[in-house]
Amino acid sequence: MRKWQPLLAVCLGTFMLLVDVTIVSVALPRMTDSLEASFSALQWVVDVYVLVLAALLMVLGSLSDLAGARRVYLIGLTVFACASLACGLAGSSEVLIAARGVQGLGAAAMFATNTALLASNYQGRDRGVAFGMWGAVNGAAAAAGPILGGLLTEHLNWRWIFLVNLPVAVVALYVGARYLAKSPTRRDRRLDLPGTVGFTLAATLVVFALIHAGEEGWGADSTLALLGGSALALLAFVLVERRRRDPMLDLGLMRTPSFAALMGGAVVFSAAAFANLVFVSVWAQSVLGFGPVKAGLILMPFSAMSFVAAGLAGRFLAAVPPQYPIGGGLLLIGVGSFLEMSLTGSSGWTALLAGFLVAGVGVGIASPILASAALAAAPADRAGMAGGAANTFRQLGFALGIPAVGTLLSGVVASELRDSGLFTDPGEAAELVTGGRSEAVLAAVPEGARQAAGRTVENAYAAGLDQVFLAGGVVAVVAGAMVLLLVRPSAPQPEGASPRPAEDALPKGHVAAG
Repeated sequence: MRKWQPLLAVCLGTFMLLVDVTIVSVALPRMTDSLEASFSALQWVVDVYVLVLAALLMVLGSLSDLAGARRVYLIGLTVFACASLACGLAGSSEVLIAARGVQGLGAAAMFATNTALLASNYQGRDRGVAFGMWGAVNGAAAAAGPILGGLLTEHLNWRWIFLVNLPVAVVALYVGARYLAKSPTRRDRRLDLPGTVGFTLAATLVVFALIHAGEEGWGADSTLALLGGSALALLAFVLVERRRRDPMLDLGLMRTPSFAALMGGAVVFSAAAFANLVFVSVWAQSVLGFGPVKAGLILMPFSAMSFVAAGLAGRFLAAVPPQYPIGGGLLLIGVGSFLEMSLTGSSGWTALLAGFLVAGVGVGIASPILASAALAAAPADRAGMAGGAANTFRQLGFALGIPAVGTLLSGVVASELRDSGLFTDPGEAAELVTGGRSEAVLAAVPEGARQAAGRTVENAYAAGLDQVFLAGGVVAVVAGAMVLLLVRPSAPQPEGASPRPAEDALPKGHVAAG
């Protein structure tokens, strides 16, 4: 039906950009072998996409108000497709990382315009149906990423996880250009470019610092310089935002305990629930010897449980005060992480099953509520900003979680390898092992010691993951308690007050599920 063609155009783009957050995880070992990439390059391949997406979401939402959501969305689709082609053809890790950054730019342009496009193309009952379908696509994308990545990597080549975007993008561009209605524009707002630069610089430098700390240590001058630079950029961002008439983020919102707690919860939610999955996939392939498809399948219990729980939460928890599903969800993520702390060198993937199921329930009940709770915690005239901020902080949590997990994991693995005395350069061996190149490390060990070295590698990776799960569990439980203590339902609207317009109440980049 022609009526649903705009929804198809939006959902195709959304599915692609969200799949590309997780599709890379199962292909990382094959990528590092093919491109002979370092462990830090491996982290950047995952991280730069999410970092750019998080940093530019809000400013591109403002740009869509000025230039029109339809135009920004179609340009974003084009950029995303061209960057996907560059990723698929990349001959080095440096080119791949740069292309992934550009891909993140296109993804941010698409993600920031989704709700505005659906709101302008549908009204009444159709709008509810459209947002319901879009939310289901969000959840399906998160579940499909590892499986699709595994199938393409194992049966074709890792490059196809990017090249597969091209035909989908062509269809989305054709349908969008033909059927998406022209979007209204606003001339009463200005882009906050200084704020965007400050926020992006602060986030990028702290990610650099976290990755660098895994290589050089926390006390290294270069690590401290990066952390100091990030702090200065953050200070500049705060000073700029306080003086802007149209800030990217109204810092006054952060003085509200409910809103501040929700933003902190959003960061921890993504970091604790999802960052470790990248390295679980690497462990499954490099230590357990699984292929990419099987490595993707072991993440299915987590994804499936979160998808089912999100659907039930949307139906049965809509009237429950938001601090309970969000805080309770974070506590369940923490408990799930603690349950995953049973790995040994001889463990199979089923050792993670109970933790995956519990954490999946936590993700499912918290995810649909986060953006709407942030919306309710902000004044009506800051609704779009609040929703955009919630998604920005969620993506930022993942971007920070990847290097934090990688640094912790690499440090534990290096310590275990050093204690064994079997490796001439434990630090370099730890980077290779953590990045999925265990075979290369073992090949360099004398044949007589290779069996013992293999057991050491298995034990080291398991010990590292145990520490990752412990850290994730602690921060998730603390964040859950913070949300339960500080978040309160918004005050009821005074009688006779004008209801918030539907278009204004829809945050840019709001994710209904998944």
